[in-house]
Amino acid sequence: MNTEAHNNALAPLQDTVKAIYLSVDDLKVAASILYNAYVDDPLFIDIFQAEKEGYESRLRSAIREELNAFWVAEQPMIGLFDEDRLIAVACLTAPDAAFGAGRYWHWRLRMLLTAGLFGTKQMLEKEEKVRALVPAENFHMLSFIAVHPDYQHHGLGHILLGAIDSVVEEDDKSEGVSVFVTIDKHRTFFNDDNYQVVGQLSLSHVQGDVMFRQK
Repeated sequence: MNTEAHNNALAPLQDTVKAIYLSVDDLKVAASILYNAYVDDPLFIDIFQAEKEGYESRLRSAIREELNAFWVAEQPMIGLFDEDRLIAVACLTAPDAAFGAGRYWHWRLRMLLTAGLFGTKQMLEKEEKVRALVPAENFHMLSFIAVHPDYQHHGLGHILLGAIDSVVEEDDKSEGVSVFVTIDKHRTFFNDDNYQVVGQLSLSHVQGDVMFRQK
């Protein structure tokens, strides 16, 4: 399919795509979408030591374990669907922070075995540092957001942000939603949805902004 035909095929999507919570059967596809989105992300390149052999395997394993942990803890995982095809994913940590820095012992063990000690410690440290910079007590944290490569640049990311906003608005405990951003174009993306920079964060060798959208 040429580019013009592909764009024409995607044009109606904004009217027909649906946002619903993921089921356990969606996690494998969700993991693939997230891997493609984050394999070149500076933070994950650093955390999972891309310079060492096995980086892609460690990242795939870490994403899989994260999704499993989100599912077990009943944290919000939103998918955009084109009919039955999952085309975009967002994963949130809800305001009850017990899921955050504490996590579950089995998650820590599996992450240690798959991603290594350094990667596991860095994932937990990132959450703790982000929480410390957000000017709120109870809020959602956006851990992952990604659109399938075949469906990018057609406004689906903003539809996903709208679905995230709805989840936050419906939670009486939540004061808003935060995200850690390391890439300039992503700052602009979140800025368009009224996310504001509330602090800078240095994690290992990576600099980034903590952004927060107040409810």
